[in-house]
Amino acid sequence: MAVAETLHFGKAANRLSMTQPPLSQSIKALEAEIGSSLFTRTNRSVALTPLGAEWLGPVRAALDSVETLAGLAQRIRSGDAGRLEVSFVSTADYNILPALVQRFRYLYPSVELLLTEATSDVQISTLLEGKGNVGIIIRPGPADLPRGLSYRKLVCESLIAAVPENWITQGRITPVKGRLTSAAMTSSPLVVFPRRVAPSFYDLVMDYYAARGGDVHIIQHAIQMQTIISLVSAGMGIALVPASMRHLARSGVVYLALERKAPQLESGILWRDRDSTSTLANFRRMATASRVKTRLTKT
Repeated sequence: MAVAETLHFGKAANRLSMTQPPLSQSIKALEAEIGSSLFTRTNRSVALTPLGAEWLGPVRAALDSVETLAGLAQRIRSGDAGRLEVSFVSTADYNILPALVQRFRYLYPSVELLLTEATSDVQISTLLEGKGNVGIIIRPGPADLPRGLSYRKLVCESLIAAVPENWITQGRITPVKGRLTSAAMTSSPLVVFPRRVAPSFYDLVMDYYAARGGDVHIIQHAIQMQTIISLVSAGMGIALVPASMRHLARSGVVYLALERKAPQLESGILWRDRDSTSTLANFRRMATASRVKTRLTKT
């Protein structure tokens, strides 16, 4: 490119801070490699061949791209570029995830954000295998958080009941002041996550039933919250779900508050202690910022 722009080997060598002979040898080697002349040389002048003139544009573009690599490295180091792999539980669709994605996209528009839905147990296993960067999960119990992973709380929300609408119209369940009575709850079949998927969520529901003095009749397990709500709509049973599930309007389902003080379901982020990825550090800092947490809580 230097020779093409100056059309003078001496001036090009001076621009490149080198002597002319090795520059001439480099041009000859390049011409031998592509199998064609790039310059027409005489004792008095140097001119581009038609091939050389056509090739100059792509060469200049390629060199411009190379010159941007240093800046790109700096942006990757600061977390303003690169990629971030985020996994999330199905409940996050209705509370945490939208606000986090919107805020992160706004702050870091050049970062490639890869989202994958997965249950809490799968996310833990995936992170332990060194895959992905951060998970949005239901709070793990102390015994369920393996060494090498860290968790930070983001939001808590009350559990409510999802009830088949026709059970109410048929008189099978009679809400009291818009609430599901403990008697109706404990006498109804329950659709719930299996314990292996989210132990703390499962235990929260079981403990609440125990505190109400009733036995639990689990009619069906399901690992996706949308599936649980669909099974409720089909009249299979009731379900205790996060309050944010009210955002999922499903025909045949009515959401009711619980009769007494409802249990609180906590969700947060999970990551590998040794993951020093800058995009992860930025995501953690953003997710735990007070204004984002406030927005999540209101949601």
